[in-house]
Amino acid sequence: MRIGSEDHKQMFCRMLLETHNPYKPAVINWPPLAPDALKRLTSLPIWDIAVQTEGRASIRVATYAATLQDPLLREAIEMDAAEEARHKHVLSRLVAAYGIELAPEPEYPAPRDPEWAWMFTGYSECIDSFFAFGLFRSAQQSGYFPEALVETFEPVIQEEARHILFFINWVTWYRRTMPWWRRPWHSLRVAAIWAKLVWDRIAIAKGIDADGVAHDSNFLAANSATIGDGLNARQLLALCVVENEQRMSGYDARLLRPLMMPRLARLALRFMKK
Repeated sequence: MRIGSEDHKQMFCRMLLETHNPYKPAVINWPPLAPDALKRLTSLPIWDIAVQTEGRASIRVATYAATLQDPLLREAIEMDAAEEARHKHVLSRLVAAYGIELAPEPEYPAPRDPEWAWMFTGYSECIDSFFAFGLFRSAQQSGYFPEALVETFEPVIQEEARHILFFINWVTWYRRTMPWWRRPWHSLRVAAIWAKLVWDRIAIAKGIDADGVAHDSNFLAANSATIGDGLNARQLLALCVVENEQRMSGYDARLLRPLMMPRLARLALRFMKK
């Protein structure tokens, strides 16, 4: 299969559409938690950021989908947007089930530049999901999250894997199919997105969100020191690499995989003490 071809587009769109999990947030049976587990869950300072991140993601993806003329691409990206919105509903019901109070949600206006917003969301998920995979497994292995809660939340985590797999194939296909004279401008936009993503994550690391300001970052990646208890930085990074490969392994091998974060992680591991 030639990357950038019509067959390639058909494959990554069908992958997303045909692996859709039709679970409904309204009928999720949230398991009862022991007092210590409930305290750990409710004390995490992440839920406002989590809900608002998914709310912004869904409107950004849906706005871009509405601009598309290709019926298959539009259908696939509309499903992506619907799943992002569903993540928000899942989180909203989780906090309601366990008595977690949230700050009032802001408005989620449609972006003025739909393509930029769609790519920003996609690259953001590529970074955050990489760490989320490892942190989620770490929380399970350490018992920080009870097994019943892990099983309940698993579909949300795997959906993020599908989303970034779809996005990486879309962005490569999109660049291959655009006229050559548009590619330099596209590269500049991608570079600007990465610069902003790095800046945002530096801000979170410095605690700028301590007053409740929500940032576009996955809630697990923003709280690794708390959830990844028991693992040092090297062990946690290695676990992220393993989990990323595992979550991508079930899809057609001809599809491109996200490479930036795994490569950076492996490079960092070479220089970190065992």
